[in-house]
Amino acid sequence: MTVHCAAQDGFEISPRFRQSVEERIVRLERDAATDEAQMDHLDDIDHIRRHMRLVAAQRSEALRMRIFLDRARTRLPRPLIEL
Repeated sequence: MTVHCAAQDGFEISPRFRQSVEERIVRLERDAATDEAQMDHLDDIDHIRRHMRLVAAQRSEALRMRIFLDRARTRLPRPLIEL
């Protein structure tokens, strides 16, 4: 018995959805860099630890979204003139 994984089949997403995911990736990576720079100003070890987890989560989510986009194909826009 073989397991058929839908992720291997590939899938299509709209150009608008792709753009919104790409924008989200940029925001996550920018926020992670900003948050990481702020750690120098923190004194409490627990706060630093939570902040490090936040940065890791932001980078992890950005990577997950990049992998998603790598597996997805962008659907071609509909023709302006119907055939």
